[in-house]
Amino acid sequence: MKITIISAPTSESNYMYLLVDEATKEAAIVDPVHPDKVLKAVQEQGVNLTTVLTTHHHWDHAGGNKDLLKLFPGKSLVVCGGDDRIDALNRQVGEGDEIQIGSLKVSCMFTPCHTTGHICYYVRGESSETPAVFTGDTLFLAACGRFFEGTPQQMYTALIEKLGRLPSNTNVYCGHEYSVASLKYALHVEPNNPAVKKKLEWAKDQRNRQLPTVPSTIEEEKSYNPFMRVGEKSIQDYVGCTDPIETMGALRKDKNGFKAK
Repeated sequence: MKITIISAPTSESNYMYLLVDEATKEAAIVDPVHPDKVLKAVQEQGVNLTTVLTTHHHWDHAGGNKDLLKLFPGKSLVVCGGDDRIDALNRQVGEGDEIQIGSLKVSCMFTPCHTTGHICYYVRGESSETPAVFTGDTLFLAACGRFFEGTPQQMYTALIEKLGRLPSNTNVYCGHEYSVASLKYALHVEPNNPAVKKKLEWAKDQRNRQLPTVPSTIEEEKSYNPFMRVGEKSIQDYVGCTDPIETMGALRKDKNGFKAK
């Protein structure tokens, strides 16, 4: 598989991803909020776009779907997502559904919390290839999305019981470039965590050079993302909870009010 990171010019520093099966040149686009940039990437790479993988209905992820279809007249693009609020949706998917992009297998992971219909997409190619997961606004590098339509239990299920059980080398492609601010909060929570310190310095350097900080990996997230470490004593001590799910809720509430310097 080949994954191209496409920055979307929004106020929220969005990322779109062009996923290509190199054997067949069939492609999917994840959250195409800026259709013109998607069209340019498709033309430059000479691929056959067949599928739109929408993580959730928010405008900065699904708002470009209708205009994207207009840029590919005569093509029946399959627009996937888990929520009927998604623009131009024509294939609603849920937990365990499979999507084929050439020889690539895309498994749908139902991860409600940020929104009630949020889907993450787990992609596998040949057995020797590193898998990938597109996490939208559920899992960010060193953070997670706000609980707009869900509960701490739902985010715990999404991060710990679903995403956390993917192969450790799985590349994580999230929906936004929030990494420096998120790592500053992680360092605030765990000031003695060397993994956080190292990743923060790296992320600052990447951003200073105007380079993306994605992807991370599931293994890395477990080392520095406080929301994937809610079972650790250091995280529980910080929020004053001993239950991982209560810790998840307390941590998200605390981050909501945190101002990175």
